[in-house]
Amino acid sequence: MTIRISKNDYYLNIALECSRRGTCLRRNFGAIIVKNNQIVSTGYVGAPRGRANCCDLGKCKRNELNVPHGERYELCRSVHAEMNAIISAARWDMIDATMYINGFDVEAGEIVHPCVPCEMCKRLIINAGIESVITPSGFYEVRDWVWDEGKDKYSLR
Repeated sequence: MTIRISKNDYYLNIALECSRRGTCLRRNFGAIIVKNNQIVSTGYVGAPRGRANCCDLGKCKRNELNVPHGERYELCRSVHAEMNAIISAARWDMIDATMYINGFDVEAGEIVHPCVPCEMCKRLIINAGIESVITPSGFYEVRDWVWDEGKDKYSLR
């Protein structure tokens, strides 16, 4: 008897497979955008078109400077998986969609936990109109990321 996996696990597995195309020497992530049970777009970590990838250069500026994970992304030559998935999708396909993100730590050889978008990617996800984000670490309502200091949280629309 075949045991059927949940849709969330199915999409997280696809996001992990997308991450295998990543070119980062530190961490590779994959992201997929799903709406109405249809994959709208995929993305993985990689340098902008026409620029050499870190894996091709054999070096990482953030590694060379001993920058901790989650800091100083402006030094990184890669575009994040979430960004690439958003760039490749039409706006109307992202409104009220779900983004699935999964990834692995190249150095440690294991799935990244916690797996949460960086602040820069959160802003793009909000503007794209994506409703929720699912990672191996949990489920996130994007509207919970929309707030201003000193004000109550408000909805996306």
